[in-house]
Amino acid sequence: MGTWRGLRVAFIMGSLFMILLIIVYWDDVGGFSLYPLKDPKHEVLQSGCCAPTTMSPPQTTPASRAHTTSSSIVSATTSSTSFIPKEAAQEHTEEGEGKQKHAQRKEETREDAEMEIAASDREQEARKKRIDDVCSGKEDVEVPERTRPFSQIPNRELDHLIVDDTHQIIYCYVPKVACTNWKRVMVVLSQSLISSSSGKPYTDPEAVPADLVHNSTLHLTFAKFWRRYGSLSRHLMALKLQHYTKFLFVRDPFVRLISAFRNKFGRPNQDFYRQFGSVMLRRYGNVSGDLPETATEAFEAGIKPTFQQFITYLLDPETEKESIFNEHWRQVYRLCHPCQVKYDFIGKLETLETDAEHLLKLLKVDHLIRFPSGAQNKTAASWERDWFAQIPISTQKQLYKLYELDFELFGYPKPDSVLHQ
Repeated sequence: MGTWRGLRVAFIMGSLFMILLIIVYWDDVGGFSLYPLKDPKHEVLQSGCCAPTTMSPPQTTPASRAHTTSSSIVSATTSSTSFIPKEAAQEHTEEGEGKQKHAQRKEETREDAEMEIAASDREQEARKKRIDDVCSGKEDVEVPERTRPFSQIPNRELDHLIVDDTHQIIYCYVPKVACTNWKRVMVVLSQSLISSSSGKPYTDPEAVPADLVHNSTLHLTFAKFWRRYGSLSRHLMALKLQHYTKFLFVRDPFVRLISAFRNKFGRPNQDFYRQFGSVMLRRYGNVSGDLPETATEAFEAGIKPTFQQFITYLLDPETEKESIFNEHWRQVYRLCHPCQVKYDFIGKLETLETDAEHLLKLLKVDHLIRFPSGAQNKTAASWERDWFAQIPISTQKQLYKLYELDFELFGYPKPDSVLHQ
């Protein structure tokens, strides 16, 4: 009995001793620890100025090496994300600032574009109101066509209203007001002219030959409706005027006259020399004998109409009795009938670039086409004083009266010679 009790005590003591060895062993190798490990760096940060200046290196064991390695990796990873090198940080900052500036410039550009569109819209409203006021009799100016309805305008007077059914556009062209380029735009939109090189319709207005674009067969005008639609023509005109977008471009009437004279009589032009120039020379040029047969011969001999003779021809009552004014100097109100046609857009040659951009957006074709950026008309408004310097004031006043309605309808100021005399 005593022996059995002794064995039990010995077994218990042995078990306790083994447990103690196991605890000591695992505590030593790091399997688990009864005490939390202390990182020397943490001790330094916690102790601050009171930390010892020297420390004995910790004893290295497999577990401690593993712990140190893992701690170093974590520390290095943390450092790489928390402490970015100066150059990288600066580059990152500059990139962010660049994106911010780009976004700011984009926003400013958008705001500027919106402001330009708003300003253009206001200008358009003012131009249209001006026409309404003049046509309704609010302005002190005589309007010959004010009471005539559109249905009573003869077909022959509707030959300047070009129709594009595909895009629902009506353009009234005015010679000497960028009409060549606007006709090019209409040709491209209506696909009415085939390129000889590609065999396909033109897609670039600048590529359309200028000498072909004025061919009347290319354009569908209101004057041609009778032959195409017969008795339905007037009804269709009314429908299209109601639903299509209608526009025209104008310019200062006196400057337009200068441009017409320079273009048609400032250089040899056989058709205009034969039909108009020779008439001016015989009536007002005191030319004795027969005139040269061709414009080239006349110019070589120094025989050509002067600007003063041209103005005299316009003011001569016999001129209109013989034939209606040529389209190059016919008044705009007689070409486009703004008192009968309610135009949606009135462009001006003086603001051609901005007006063209705005109009193409209004027509919703700005993604299809761009207005040609070719040479602009070389007749400057500043030339008016020089060209009219030799024209008597009384003659200038008569000429202004002849074109007064165009001045008033489109808001052009009276010429100085008329205003201050």
